[in-house]
Amino acid sequence: MAESLNRNPSENRILAHLSAEDFALLASRLTPTDLPLRKQLEAINKPIEHVYFIEKGFASVVANGHGRGVEVGLIGREGMTGLAVIMATDRSPHETYMQLAGAGQQMAAAHLSEMMDKSSTLRRALLNFGHTFLVQTASTALANSRSKIEERLARWLLMASDRAGQGLNLTHEFLAIMLGVRRPGVTIAMSFLEGRGLIHTQRRVISILDREGLEGAANGAYGAAEAEFSRLFGS
Repeated sequence: MAESLNRNPSENRILAHLSAEDFALLASRLTPTDLPLRKQLEAINKPIEHVYFIEKGFASVVANGHGRGVEVGLIGREGMTGLAVIMATDRSPHETYMQLAGAGQQMAAAHLSEMMDKSSTLRRALLNFGHTFLVQTASTALANSRSKIEERLARWLLMASDRAGQGLNLTHEFLAIMLGVRRPGVTIAMSFLEGRGLIHTQRRVISILDREGLEGAANGAYGAAEAEFSRLFGS
């Protein structure tokens, strides 16, 4: 996901993409907020009180089944939480929480609904992001069903890098939870990618050495959602 030139004073790409009029409509209701590690942004089947336009760090959207959670999507500086609010409901069956600490802009969900009623162009922009997130979750489902562990890991590292840059501080246990696999499988996949010179790990910090090679290692699992986002929000 390449960077775009900000129109508005925010590192969040949705806010940066908005027209000056739509950004001004939201600006009076936005509040800067820290987003520490593990901060819960949405609880399972609980009313969503606030939406967050993330500027730094990223959040995981986690579906829970039979007592075990599996990540179905990532949201970082390209997006926002509160997709249920955009779709005119008030809660989600999934949990969303920060996986990499950061910061962003917070707004009451009720205020966002009011603003969407006032501006059709704002509504369209937010629905466009909702569409790209659905493409991402569909890509995740496809990867989980068809891709090898090393291909899924390559995809996840690329997505995390898109949102956080280089130097990801992650444990094998954490990656196992995010990918819905056992820890030994992650260790083998990490060794495979590192052995090909695509990544380097040191003291839990994972650095991408060859992004193009890592995209190749993802074997088609990465890119569909990113291309759709670029189509709608610019490269």
